[in-house]
Amino acid sequence: MSKKGTRKQASGGPTMADLAQLAGVSKITVSRALADSPLVNPETRERIQALAREHGYKLNISARNLRLRRSHTVAVIVEMKPSTDRTMFDPYPLVLLGGISQELTAAGYSVLLTTRQGASAAAVQAADGLILLGQGAHQDAVRRFDKLNLPMVVWGAQSASDAHVVVGSDNRLGGAVVARHFIALGRRRPVFIGNPSHPEIFERLNGFIDALALRGIKPLLMRRDEFTVDSGMDAVRSLHERKVGFDAIFACNDLLAMGAIRATLDLGRSVPADVSVVGYDDMPLGASFLPPLSSVRQDWQEGGMLLARKVLALIEGEPASSETLPVSLIVRST
Repeated sequence: MSKKGTRKQASGGPTMADLAQLAGVSKITVSRALADSPLVNPETRERIQALAREHGYKLNISARNLRLRRSHTVAVIVEMKPSTDRTMFDPYPLVLLGGISQELTAAGYSVLLTTRQGASAAAVQAADGLILLGQGAHQDAVRRFDKLNLPMVVWGAQSASDAHVVVGSDNRLGGAVVARHFIALGRRRPVFIGNPSHPEIFERLNGFIDALALRGIKPLLMRRDEFTVDSGMDAVRSLHERKVGFDAIFACNDLLAMGAIRATLDLGRSVPADVSVVGYDDMPLGASFLPPLSSVRQDWQEGGMLLARKVLALIEGEPASSETLPVSLIVRST
């Protein structure tokens, strides 16, 4: 677009969209550059600011009023119910929140953190956008917060029928790599502990099942609704009481895995000689556990940053797409 053909605001100057087109960047990049955000590299920032000066760009009254009608707040709702066993200090959601806060703060947004129970507050409903950490059983949390009619990005598992922007790890691959690990160890009687009503857990279980099926192995599902140490202990005790033979456990999170190890040892069996155990999330607590826990690692920080970038794009009316992050199996002593 030439200087001559630039569209004008009511005050006679170009719009932010004009600057974005002139600079070959998005509107949100222009907005960040004009606010001296560190999210824009210095060269691009200086180029955009020079274009703004050259074309006499000024925020007109209409644009200012639009900003005033915005709260410049993004609500972050943690779907999990915190407990003494599963706290908000765990990597999920703490590291995710760190990545989210870093991006939103740099873009000039405040973060309103709440749990599912506090999400009806007026401040949440007045937010410019929403990040939902966790989809809930059968996606009930997603359906609930859809009613707020806010730009929303979800941390979880993607599905073909889901129209939302979802960021999450490759849960199906996570299940498959654990299955291949057990197969390599010669395990033939694996158990999965978790609640597959949650989309992420469902994907982990199915990746696990499919990879084991290639070797003619069928795992046993121990459904547990609580993702806690006590729940993991209860699952193993139940297996013992029912006299079910098992030589491997894949728990859908690290707390369940640590509980499973504790109960296995209490019952006089060795880990990993008698029973191999793998968790999910690679919590620091798992690495210092005795024996140190093998686990599937997710990149929580990158996930949080992506969630923030995508919700900011939606707030600005720009396109955003779902994204899947890689996972890796961290093998330790279990």
